Amino acid sequence: RTTAGFRPALAFVMFLFLLVNPAGAQTVARCGQGWLEKIGGYPVLHLKGTHYEMGFQHGALLREHVQQNMDFLLKKKGDEALAQLGPIKLKPVTVLSAIVAIQQKHVPQKFKDELRGLAAGAQVPLKDAQLTNFIPELFHCSGFALMNSATKDGTLYHGRVLDYGIDLGLQDHAVIIVAEPKGGIPFVNVSYAGFIGSVSGMNARHVSIGELGGRGLGHWAGVPMAFLVREALEQGKNLDTAIAVFR
Repeated sequence: RTTAGFRPALAFVMFLFLLVNPAGAQTVARCGQGWLEKIGGYPVLHLKGTHYEMGFQHGALLREHVQQNMDFLLKKKGDEALAQLGPIKLKPVTVLSAIVAIQQKHVPQKFKDELRGLAAGAQVPLKDAQLTNFIPELFHCSGFALMNSATKDGTLYHGRVLDYGIDLGLQDHAVIIVAEPKGGIPFVNVSYAGFIGSVSGMNARHVSIGELGGRGLGHWAGVPMAFLVREALEQGKNLDTAIAVFR
């Protein structure tokens, strides 16, 4: 499930910091309308255009990280380790392949286009891009929202915790993505190289979303959770329209 929060001051500062090129930012590379820079030592990836274009920019600008990340996740962790699925133990890549087969027909075309762009830009097989982008279907996270009498002045605070194990190595490929999708609302996505979905983000309309663990393991006949969160960021003009994406 997801939680959505509204905190204008934080959102304004976040977007002002990331969308306006601050002093001290170092541009690393450019691709089309996208570019990669470092701010305070952290990689910030700017994507703009159609979904295919944003995917291609993502793959091209983070090619080495995308290749290393996918190779480790699929060959090292996915093919050698065993995942516990109820009473059965399977290789994660086997489970992911089954999930992709079930959910592929539910994925909006624009995200399929973005995955194609990502694979082309990063020069990786499309299948690898698909498998690694469905990994969030296997895990859960946590977070909190405090408001009203729970805070000193009633201000709403939204906190988010990514509970993935560090053995996945995602922290070595972490990136902040600032996306301006054609026809959609600009948003910031706290992500990692090669992942186009979202589990933590905030858009320019001050809607913040963080994924929480529920009881959805095995219930995969629908749009992948991370793509629902991404859609809510792109289309959520307010909390009502963001929540409507999940209903």
